[in-house]
Amino acid sequence: MNKVEGVILDWAGTAVDFGCFAPVNVFVDIFKNAGIEVTMEEARAPMGMLKIDHIRAMLTMPRVSALWEEKYGRIFNEQDVGNLYAEFEPALMASLSDYTDPIPGVIETLEVLRNQGLRIGSTTGYTNMMMDVVVPNALKKGYKPDFYITPDETNSIGRPYPYMIYRNMEELKLSASWKVVKVGDTISDIKEGVNAGVWSVGVIIGSSEMGLSLDEFTNLSEFDKENVISKTANSFMQNGADFTIKTMSELPDIIERINSLISDGKRPRTN
Repeated sequence: MNKVEGVILDWAGTAVDFGCFAPVNVFVDIFKNAGIEVTMEEARAPMGMLKIDHIRAMLTMPRVSALWEEKYGRIFNEQDVGNLYAEFEPALMASLSDYTDPIPGVIETLEVLRNQGLRIGSTTGYTNMMMDVVVPNALKKGYKPDFYITPDETNSIGRPYPYMIYRNMEELKLSASWKVVKVGDTISDIKEGVNAGVWSVGVIIGSSEMGLSLDEFTNLSEFDKENVISKTANSFMQNGADFTIKTMSELPDIIERINSLISDGKRPRTN
């Protein structure tokens, strides 16, 4: 059948952890402990990548790199990356279980998709050890995809490379990339989908790209809400997304639209 067979979701910021705050707070803290004050925007920019790659990406940012050189009298090296990650991992693990609440609407949306016969996969920037905390805690709260994989199982090659998506396709027996939809909340998610040749959808409210907590978003004026939604949507589209949705509850309608495009012979990024 020429229609969508499966959906592959990101975890933090897409399915659980509204605003993706578990890792971002730790990134800020470990750099502060190293004497470097990074902004929330800098900490969020590489979000979605394998976490050691995320740290490396932050260190290559011109402003952060210059601060590092100013403080230490040299450019950063791989030992610095390793030292920061060694501090990051236990700090994240200590708080991770507190950031596993499903984002509103996600569980209900998965029920709708499963009733339509779709298989539900997932990818993440977390490691196996981190997911050993996230998965059972999310399950207790009602969230469970059919399959998940971490970069640990793709030779530590995570996003934006497409290999985790391919492993999902293999496990879930999805027959073609253009029958797969990837949903995520970061630019790394979008690029992962683009590189895999699947339909890429950016989810806005609750995303790391938006960067607001549920209370912060709820307390915005309607005008400010529309502005931040528009800004986030534009960022996703400029980086290759086929579609954006405000919340996961809009995903079934987008899949219907994709099915119509497939029937017309369209493929990802040709709609």
